[in-house]
Amino acid sequence: MATQQQLLSAFDSLLQPERFKDFGPNGLQVEGKATVTRIVSGVTASRALIEAAIAAGADAIFVHHGLFWGGQDGRVTGWMKQRLAPLLAHGINLFAYHLPLDAHPELGNNAQLGLKLGLRATARFGEQALGFLGERNDGSAFANAGVLASHLQQVLGRAVVQVGSDAAPVRRIAWCTGGAQDYFEAAIAAGADVFITGEISEPQAHYARECGVAFLACGHHATERYGALAVAAHVAAQCGIEHRFIDIDNPA
Repeated sequence: MATQQQLLSAFDSLLQPERFKDFGPNGLQVEGKATVTRIVSGVTASRALIEAAIAAGADAIFVHHGLFWGGQDGRVTGWMKQRLAPLLAHGINLFAYHLPLDAHPELGNNAQLGLKLGLRATARFGEQALGFLGERNDGSAFANAGVLASHLQQVLGRAVVQVGSDAAPVRRIAWCTGGAQDYFEAAIAAGADVFITGEISEPQAHYARECGVAFLACGHHATERYGALAVAAHVAAQCGIEHRFIDIDNPA
């Protein structure tokens, strides 16, 4: 058993949210029970995850995408009411960490995606140094971007959108999970042969064709399934409480 404040202190100490300029509040977003014996982690604080956590007997939920973001008008209606009401009724604490979870060098989304793909980071790039730049663990190159895309598809279990040439071997790999398509130009400037992220927008297709750097879009959710699991499992073990990761599938 751990207290709510012990969990918050452990998450804050690990992820250091004060270092980041973010789009919403990091930390405890919804206050629940003072003591926690079981925590559920997931990618997004969706109604489906909240209901699954309640069914699992959780006292706390840890996610990457919380409930509150800049630009919201603050009214508790519609989908917001449908998510908040069960959290409050069951006394469930909601912890959410956005950019701090992307950035952690060992347990974060980018670090864990690299681990799953057999990549090691040698440098960071982009705004707030969120992007990772590196190579395969054994130092070898992928034959081309298409071979890397097939590897990604096998590991992540979903189709990959590839834009860019298969003409050259791929050695320097840049990646940033989720909706990091705007980091593509910084990846090109950093000398990457290919860029991996979750989503692609209209401009990046042209940049890939014109700059000779392949762009691989693998799904926002699919690339961010690993950080929340790793961090929550680490803190749960540290605090002596139960942990379960629940993946609510999302095609985005």
